Amino acid sequence: MFMKEDEKNYLEGILLPRDRKEDFMKRYQVNLFMDNNGKSNAPVIREMNPTYYNLFGKIEYVNEFGALKTDHMKIRPGSLHEANGGYIILQARDILQSSHAWEGLKRAITTEEIRIENITGLNVISETLRPEPIPLDIKVIIIGDYFLYQLLYNYDDDFRKLFKIRADFDIEMDKTEDNIRKIGSFVAYQCKEEGLKPFDKGALAAIIEHSSRIAENQNKLTAKFNELVEIIYEADLWADMENRQVVTREDIDMAIYKKNYRNNTYEEKLAELIEKDVIMIETEGEKIGEINGLSVIDLGQYIFGRPSKITVNTFVGKEGIINIEREVEQSGSIYDKGVLILGGYLGEKFAKDFPLSLTASITFEQSYSGIDGDSASSTELYALLSSLAGKPIKQSIAVTGSVNQKGMIQPIGGVNEKIEGFYKICKLKGLTGNEGVIIPYQNIENLMLEDEVIEAVKSGKFKIYRVKTIDEGIEILTGIKAGKLDEKGQYEKGAINYLVQKKLKYYSDIGKEYE
Repeated sequence: MFMKEDEKNYLEGILLPRDRKEDFMKRYQVNLFMDNNGKSNAPVIREMNPTYYNLFGKIEYVNEFGALKTDHMKIRPGSLHEANGGYIILQARDILQSSHAWEGLKRAITTEEIRIENITGLNVISETLRPEPIPLDIKVIIIGDYFLYQLLYNYDDDFRKLFKIRADFDIEMDKTEDNIRKIGSFVAYQCKEEGLKPFDKGALAAIIEHSSRIAENQNKLTAKFNELVEIIYEADLWADMENRQVVTREDIDMAIYKKNYRNNTYEEKLAELIEKDVIMIETEGEKIGEINGLSVIDLGQYIFGRPSKITVNTFVGKEGIINIEREVEQSGSIYDKGVLILGGYLGEKFAKDFPLSLTASITFEQSYSGIDGDSASSTELYALLSSLAGKPIKQSIAVTGSVNQKGMIQPIGGVNEKIEGFYKICKLKGLTGNEGVIIPYQNIENLMLEDEVIEAVKSGKFKIYRVKTIDEGIEILTGIKAGKLDEKGQYEKGAINYLVQKKLKYYSDIGKEYE
């Protein structure tokens, strides 16, 4: 059966009149790709999900009776189009997770044009649209950490050529009246934007103190505002629970305390083991060649200090100072360097006239994980001097601080956590008024201690000693003079240095007999 031409045209007119009309009209429709009407300033766009299509746009398709169909009305812009003529801000880690986006961005900056191309998922069809490239005039700002910057700079030649301006952002700022006022304005802004209760003067002062605590410096304020925001929100909650109309210092203190409490399970378990003498830490009495060192454990959102017993044994031999942690591969390179410095100190100060013939073993007792850093090097040296001199060290005093070969004490990090960690253990075992901590004198400005520790120091229940040299520290720990060289180059009798030199000379003489 064959249809006449007139009948065929008639049926097609009945079946597809609307589709034909729409297809015909779409040819003359305008795709308002970007509308910058009413905008007078250069656009600043922050792309939070910099995938290829989010940056460059795409061509969308519709499925009609099993066939994919598109037209110019389905061309969609990307954030590069929105930021054209202005600035776009990207996170380095996010854009590097999409290789197509990263390569496409570099290509767009190099060619100064944006091409809209579908790169994946449409291999089964033939793409009928290929839009003209759009001229690109843009400033790209990539935010990332130092590690990512070094990787890109060293291993991506295009990055080095295209991103030539680098700006470092500090994580802290000076504690000036202007910056204090700015933090106050920041708190007020957060309260207004989020509908929080206003902060009184005491609460603002507590926020400023917490900011200095995060910065670990009395004269600095942190620029990590996200950490302050957490406390602001939680303090508002505690004020609400207490039916207060304003946030007070008590609410700030409670917010900080609760945040720490949620994360300090590991610290509590360690304290329990110390209290039961499973982990042996003594805070009373005196011991030869034993001392309480201080270290820091970083759990991410929570950092705390813990005491560790360090012991030293010395005897005749030529092996020098044996670092037991290094022998069992539990120590890092910085820690190993700190131990090696001790030999240089002993040789320079005590063995100028005779060969140093000594074997000494040093270890962190009950340490079953890795250790690194040199903040315990002065502590180990005190225990070494105690062992050589045969004079006991007060176990009520813990020590932190690194040392150089000349016996000068050097500053360390985490001083607040270390002091508070030892204070908590002393309180657990019972404070007698003899407990304290020796710290480098340079770390005084880093002290931002908890109120309880400050009150204990003020009342004389706990002490903080600052020292510049090993000689100052050994006198505090033993109660015996360190001793100075006289005109004949000899240390005064009975002094620690005299006893150490005498023992080293004895070891040297004994060693010669066995050669």
